Amino acid sequence: MYQKIKGTDDLYGDQMKYWYWIEEKARELSTIYGYGEIRTPIFEETKLFVRSVGQDTDIVQKEMYTFEDKGGRSITLRPEGTAPVVRAFVENGMLAQGLPQKYFYIGPMFRYERPQSGRQRQFHQFGAEIFGSPSPIADAELIIFADKLLKELGLVDYEIHINSLGNEDDRIKYKEAIKEYYAQHLESLCDDCKIRYEKNVLRLLDCKIDVKYAENAPKITDYLGEESKKHYEELKRLLTSAGIDYVEDPRLVRGLDYYSRTVFEVHHHRLGAMSAIAGGGRYDGLIKEIGGKEVPALGFAAGIERLILSLKVENVQVDEISKNVVYVIYLGGKEARDEAVKLAELLRSEGIPTGLELMERSISAQLKHASRIGAKLCVIIGEDELERDVVVIKNMETGEQVEFEKSFVVNGIKDMITEMQ
Repeated sequence: MYQKIKGTDDLYGDQMKYWYWIEEKARELSTIYGYGEIRTPIFEETKLFVRSVGQDTDIVQKEMYTFEDKGGRSITLRPEGTAPVVRAFVENGMLAQGLPQKYFYIGPMFRYERPQSGRQRQFHQFGAEIFGSPSPIADAELIIFADKLLKELGLVDYEIHINSLGNEDDRIKYKEAIKEYYAQHLESLCDDCKIRYEKNVLRLLDCKIDVKYAENAPKITDYLGEESKKHYEELKRLLTSAGIDYVEDPRLVRGLDYYSRTVFEVHHHRLGAMSAIAGGGRYDGLIKEIGGKEVPALGFAAGIERLILSLKVENVQVDEISKNVVYVIYLGGKEARDEAVKLAELLRSEGIPTGLELMERSISAQLKHASRIGAKLCVIIGEDELERDVVVIKNMETGEQVEFEKSFVVNGIKDMITEMQ
């Protein structure tokens, strides 16, 4: 027997209502906020991620699914969504359409990590990107949008963390201070942090093992230049004015090299160590870095699996998937069967989710199946009903049965469904 690959999931049945709920809310809100959808390939040239995400990041060093294709090219399954969207923006000359431009995406990402709750090797993200604005109002709108999305999903028990990484000059000064601070603790650091000390010093602040050292480390906000400080203060003012609660988190650096100035994460209080459900920030240098013009940009992504965990832990009631509201069963010969097929298609053409008996079972077996799949109403067509030009409708919740003339059956079913809601 074949089995799914470790770190992947089969998605089906009742769990799909959470996916529909998140995807539909995300699409609706994206339209309201002026984001258009973009769909990029699930694999790209490896060098795109090495250059954008960073050679020395954990993603590139440890987590990417990289292989050589039949043409001898190094290909990587996308570990995150921003770099492919930026590549598409540059390659397709989208800058010519004017600025700003706003895009959203929904799809699978791939990272080789130890599978655990909320972290799979194939996982899914909703993401949003803004191209063109250097203003803190864009940062504020993006965070407001993320907050609004979580509220629309029904979540309340989360916290928004923000920080500023400053510009390149600010970070050079800060990296020197961090390196000097950690030098006195180097022998006590975990093996990964000893490597980070040499190659990616800011990632020391994000280590889950050496937390005690990060708590006393210098704060990057103390090293911001006037321009970066002004941008950060204006962002905070805009968020406060919009009624967005946030926590300043000087340890927040994010795990990708392309971030600058604003970074933020959303943490759910009840998810333990895997508490981050969304995050992002500004990446003003990335478009130029991968071959485009100098265009400021920012974005965020939310992990759909972690959003589902959050919905479940908060016991948020999501809409059920409408299927088989009505089930059409029949008794007798070809005439009854033909009439059942016609009626099922008529109901479907009216937008009523309708199931049709396909197994030619007894009436008791058909009714049992209708109950098992959650049908609200059963339409019963037999020889007696055909002779009298009527159909019988059974309310599966109350057991009550009523007759309708065949010409009135669609309106009658619509009325019954409305009364049951």
